[in-house]
Amino acid sequence: MHELGLRLAARLRAGDLLVMTGHLGAGKTTLTQGIGEGLKVRGPITSPTFVIARVHPSLAGGPSLVHVDAYRLGGFAELDDLDLDASMTESVTIVEWGEGLAEGLAEDRLEVIISRGDGPGEEREVRIVGVGHRWSDLELDAG
Repeated sequence: MHELGLRLAARLRAGDLLVMTGHLGAGKTTLTQGIGEGLKVRGPITSPTFVIARVHPSLAGGPSLVHVDAYRLGGFAELDDLDLDASMTESVTIVEWGEGLAEGLAEDRLEVIISRGDGPGEEREVRIVGVGHRWSDLELDAG
C-alpha cells in the first residue's frame, strides 16, 4: 500500500481530491502515508480519527496534504463545516471513509476502493476510479 501511495503521489497536484473506501485495517492510512512521503510533506501521517482533519505542509514547495477521516461525521453538513473547500485548490485532499459523503467536494476526484481477504496476510485489491475531466486519461497499475 505504501509503494502504491508513492507511485500515486507522482500523479497528484494541488486541487486533487481522493475519496478512500475500505474496511478498518484495509490500508487507507498506509496508502496515505505513501502519498505523503511522495509529496514530501511534514509527518508523521497517522489516522486523524479523533481530530478529524490534519494538514501536512509541504517540505519541498509542493502542495500540502489535507488528511480527513470522515468516519465519525454524521453527514455532508459536518464535512462542509470543516471548510475543506478553503484549502482544496492549493492542497491534495484525502478523505478516508468518504464514500457517499465527500463526492460533492469536487467534480474531479479519484475514488480509491480497497478490499482485502479476512485472513492474516491476505492480499489487498485496490480499485482506483477517476471521475471527471482531470482523470479522463487515468492509467495506473494499482498492483
